[in-house]
Amino acid sequence: MKLSVFKLLGTLLIAASLTGCGGVGSLASNSRVSDADNDQVVTIGDSIFALSGELQDILEGYAGETFRRYTISGAEVTGGIFATDIATQFEIAKRDNSNIETVVMDAAGNDILIPVITMFDWYNCKTEWYQWWGLSRSCKNQIDDLYVEVVTLLNDIDASGVDNVIMLGYYHPKNALLWLDDAEEAVDYGDMRLAQACANSTANCTFIDPRSTINDSDIIIDGIHPSSSGSQKLADLVWPLLQPLL
Repeated sequence: MKLSVFKLLGTLLIAASLTGCGGVGSLASNSRVSDADNDQVVTIGDSIFALSGELQDILEGYAGETFRRYTISGAEVTGGIFATDIATQFEIAKRDNSNIETVVMDAAGNDILIPVITMFDWYNCKTEWYQWWGLSRSCKNQIDDLYVEVVTLLNDIDASGVDNVIMLGYYHPKNALLWLDDAEEAVDYGDMRLAQACANSTANCTFIDPRSTINDSDIIIDGIHPSSSGSQKLADLVWPLLQPLL
């Protein structure tokens, strides 16, 4: 009983951080910037960018100018019940100002992790200790469907006249309250498919794989989101690609 209550509390904590409900992150995750120093650079995506806002702050500090921000915690690629999805974020950015040269983004993390942190894990994306065969076929099928959604989004971004896309992948979560290290194989497969989406779309897209860079100490207590050191490391991966485009 105590373990079940502990897991439930863990679920609520992580779900709140994913969706930006309450706490310091909720303000940052819902702070859209539609007019900036450089309106031609736009960020879209989820709470890796949006929860604390530090990743975007660091990039802007390096550049010495602000960019337009549309990222929001809880965002899925398309649809979803928690937040404005990433495809719609881009549509809103276009409506605000269609002159977009560079998109910095991530996508599909919530589509995988929101089911994982529930008690249902309906795509079976956790690899339990007894699953000697590895990641389930149902999880691979879900990620394969997300691959199609991301390719479609990237093609739409390209068709809108965007010159460059920088896509940040995902790192392994740390073993927090819900044994999130069980999701490592899902992250591995997801990053592989995101890299393929970036390469196979019509967009001029560069994929960044952060798995070898982010350690447990770079992740906050929820096991998912970057700490200050994590945001700094992610920004240092993005900046060498972004700087020549400014």
